Amino acid sequence: MKYRFLFILFVAVLWSSSPSYSQCPMCRMSAQSNLENGGSEGKGLNTGILYMLATPYLLIGTLGYLWWRNKKKAEDHPA
Repeated sequence: MKYRFLFILFVAVLWSSSPSYSQCPMCRMSAQSNLENGGSEGKGLNTGILYMLATPYLLIGTLGYLWWRNKKKAEDHPA
């Protein structure tokens, strides 16, 4: 029951995510030159980088919260 919420959250995140593309230095230079020439392909580059940056922090934060919550429950209700 307690993992049901996490499973639903995980499925919702996977379902709502859009396809992501790699942001390598060559892609960055290509996107920058595209924007300078009036194109619009590089506008999503910063958003993609922020998504990639946030993912590890969200995973570690979620695991830390679950660990803290379970430890607190164990201290409140000793077996």
